[in-house]
Amino acid sequence: MRRRLLAVLLVLMGAATLLLCLPLADAYARGRTEHLLLQRRSEAVRFADLAERMRTAADRRELSDEIERYAQLYGASVAVVDTAGGTLARAGTATPPDGGAGPLPPPAADALARALTGRSTDRLPALRPWGPATVVVAEPVGRDERVSGAVLMTLPTAAARRDVTVRWSLIAVGAFAAFAAAALVAFGIARWLLRPVLDLDRAVGRLTAGRLQARAVSDTGPPELRHLRRHFNTMAQALADSLGRQRDFVADASHQLRNPLATLVLQMENVEPYLAPGPGRTEIARALDEAERLEELLDGLLALARVESGTAQPCEQDAARAVRERVAAWRPVFRDAGLELTAHGLPDALGVRALPDAAGRVLDALLDNAVKFVPGGGHVEVGLRRSAAGDAVIRVADDGPGVPADQLPLLMRRFARSPEHQNVRGSGLGLAIADEIARTSGGGLTAGANPPHGLVFELRLPPP
Repeated sequence: MRRRLLAVLLVLMGAATLLLCLPLADAYARGRTEHLLLQRRSEAVRFADLAERMRTAADRRELSDEIERYAQLYGASVAVVDTAGGTLARAGTATPPDGGAGPLPPPAADALARALTGRSTDRLPALRPWGPATVVVAEPVGRDERVSGAVLMTLPTAAARRDVTVRWSLIAVGAFAAFAAAALVAFGIARWLLRPVLDLDRAVGRLTAGRLQARAVSDTGPPELRHLRRHFNTMAQALADSLGRQRDFVADASHQLRNPLATLVLQMENVEPYLAPGPGRTEIARALDEAERLEELLDGLLALARVESGTAQPCEQDAARAVRERVAAWRPVFRDAGLELTAHGLPDALGVRALPDAAGRVLDALLDNAVKFVPGGGHVEVGLRRSAAGDAVIRVADDGPGVPADQLPLLMRRFARSPEHQNVRGSGLGLAIADEIARTSGGGLTAGANPPHGLVFELRLPPP
């Protein structure tokens, strides 16, 4: 959005700069052309007056001397001709009509024809840095029906074109400086406009990641965006309060139920010795099993409520060390269950930024899941690597029966169980808690098939 806004602003400012500079440059070129015409036309009028008063040879010499000095001074060509086209006087490199060098160029011929009809040159082609190299000024000798000839001046324009070039260069430099200043203003405007939008975007991202205390803090920008920021913060606070009340209720209910549940289990255990062998003792044993499952469920709900509360903050930790410790702690459990647990490719150290002991807690849930569902003689392999994006990836793969592909998305859901595993002990919250820990840490937990059979879980945690 910033690039598009800057592009629009810069295009508009560039167009405005061109619309201001081009007419200014053209106006100066035309003004300099008009100034050249007025200067040289006054000289042509003086020469025409001398030619009109010319009666004797001395007058002719005076006229010739004047146009010769003028031609040398300005590098021009001057010719005085009569109405028949004959040359009366000339200086410089001008070729008169009867000079034997062919007809005059069209601009000179047109100017001479106008002068012989009593009309002076009143317009020159506008001078540009690239041309024209010369211009022609013609002035009639005499007036009205008494026109007796014309003064034809071919004038170089190098000095005038140099002035135009210098002035155009100054205009270009000024335009570039103005555009640069406008660009800086555009960058400032874009930053001022988009800063609250970017701040809102970051706050929404943190809120989506589960950080319920995230707020938009920028207090700059247009009034409408500041108003939107206040409404967003109000909404975020209301959402955090609502979720907090729900989680507090779950945590309080789970905690409060533990005491009567523990009392109930104790009373059932006290009653059990007084029951005679038979159906009664079998039922009390089943009731105790269900009570234990309920206790596990309450523990899972409490753990999930603590994770979702967002009170813990991510910190830097060594994922490699956590993996080595958890694999070493679980090896005896796997050995007793007739399973093999191996780890490969573990680096000496691999830093991550996540919730405290996130790698160890998630790995505990994954290994506990493997002990429950991988049949005896199976193999579970744990790996750790750094991905191309910089995340730490903990991989847990087994060669158990796995689950159908359509049930893989359900593994992270709370209380989810496949139909063939309904009787396996557990609350059904282990993977849901692990997934919540991963997401709150800024990473993720994914499940997939491990050909030819089995499951593979990958835990991604962001770098420090």
